[in-house]
Amino acid sequence: MSEVPKRRFPLPLDKLGSQPARPARELLRPQRPLHQAAQDAARRSAPSGLGLDSAGVRLRMVQRLQREGLKDERVLQALASVPRHEFVDSALAIQAYEDTSLPIGHGQTISKPSVVGRMIELLMAGTTARSAGQLGRVLEIGTGCGYQAAVLAALSRQVVSIERLRPLHDKAQGHLQGLGLLRQIRLIYGDGRLGHAGAGPYDAIIAAAGGEDLPEPWLTQLAPGGRLVAPMQAPGGRGQVLVVVDHVVEAGGSRLVRTVHEPVLFVPLKSGVM
Repeated sequence: MSEVPKRRFPLPLDKLGSQPARPARELLRPQRPLHQAAQDAARRSAPSGLGLDSAGVRLRMVQRLQREGLKDERVLQALASVPRHEFVDSALAIQAYEDTSLPIGHGQTISKPSVVGRMIELLMAGTTARSAGQLGRVLEIGTGCGYQAAVLAALSRQVVSIERLRPLHDKAQGHLQGLGLLRQIRLIYGDGRLGHAGAGPYDAIIAAAGGEDLPEPWLTQLAPGGRLVAPMQAPGGRGQVLVVVDHVVEAGGSRLVRTVHEPVLFVPLKSGVM
């Protein structure tokens, strides 16, 4: 019995059976040619509606704040433009768009979006801000992680922000530099109780810490027509309230007018640097 010869591959072309021709197909490649990949990337739009980078996530936060009483459309738009999750630790990022304060280290917190929005809304109702449609030159006491400074930057000509804790000053600098905001925001490492007279006077002053009273340098650095918003110990020493001070211009000169608003809870205002 003779042995059937085994086929060896590859077979010569003349030994292969003929098959009907198939339509030409695009050549399969593990990677697209580089010039085509670049063209595809240029045409590709950024994904929307997914993850914390989505504008939709921030919009939903703003819609909740609007339902809860925040009215100024300019403030709402500013809040919608700032990625709050970029200012908190990655472990807490999933909570970034909830209306809650979050720890940022060194015994400090990032304020609730509703509190940030309310304080800036009060600033926007000041005389100069109403006439100019924006906050002008702003002094922020207590940079923290830099979130409020970023929101203020969307509504002002320039922000000068002071932080007394070096690690937070450095952290805020990293956050704001990553978002390209340091051209408009000037960060100062120093004692916030002293303000920063070198860049004053200011059309708006906002503080993220409260004491028994408002430091005198803040009041002297407030420009005519300007407004200051800060937490302060409530009358009788029970808790804190938001205090608004307007530098009112009159025919005979100017004066400071103080009004008291709703209760709040901020970290204590302290002197010195660390």
